[in-house]
Amino acid sequence: MTPSLRARVGAEVVGTALLVAIGTGTVVAAARLGGIPLWSLALAWGVAVLVPVLLFVRVSGSHLNPAVTLALAASGRIAWTETPLYVGSQCLGAFLGSGVVLATLGGGAHLGANVPNAGGVARTFAGELGFTALLAASVFYLADRGEGRLRWRFTLPPAAVGLATYLLVPWAGSCSLNPARTIAPAVLSGTYLDVWAYLAAAPLGVLLVAALWRPRSVDLADRGAGRPTATQ
Repeated sequence: MTPSLRARVGAEVVGTALLVAIGTGTVVAAARLGGIPLWSLALAWGVAVLVPVLLFVRVSGSHLNPAVTLALAASGRIAWTETPLYVGSQCLGAFLGSGVVLATLGGGAHLGANVPNAGGVARTFAGELGFTALLAASVFYLADRGEGRLRWRFTLPPAAVGLATYLLVPWAGSCSLNPARTIAPAVLSGTYLDVWAYLAAAPLGVLLVAALWRPRSVDLADRGAGRPTATQ
């Protein structure tokens, strides 16, 4: 493994750990407090994505999510050869983040594991598919157009996650958009109710976007971390 690739792997581990620790930690803390306003939860998840994006985007691209990595690879924006390392790093980071929540806040609220409303698995699947597709679209826009003046486009993926949280939690009971975030608290808390819906919907959603939104061309000077060496 080259030093550059080691740096990317490390960034994905730490970044995904931060995402899961902040996001699911908020869920567990909210349960201990007797609940918090929905907008606060949505904001916390947006921050959980934004912080590691700002910290590590220039190192690894800040995928932080196996579904995002899959979308970027399937659309030709990164190399398939690096995908397993990215996904493995994200899963490891998610378990580390969830472990920190367990050690510091306890195992309440199933460690923030995704649990759909009773009888709401169809809603869960549809919502996860649609909003993970929106997340992939926000990532593609950022990847293809660059960060924008004052780096404003970095806020697009966090905004997609925050909006999904705000709309899906009352509608379907939970929100993930991220297989690593789904798996880690589910395993550590032993909560597997309808987990298949989250794990199936997210890849399907991003693959639909990847099939429809191919990069026109990517300038060599514009290429982010992990992209192939030639895309003209």
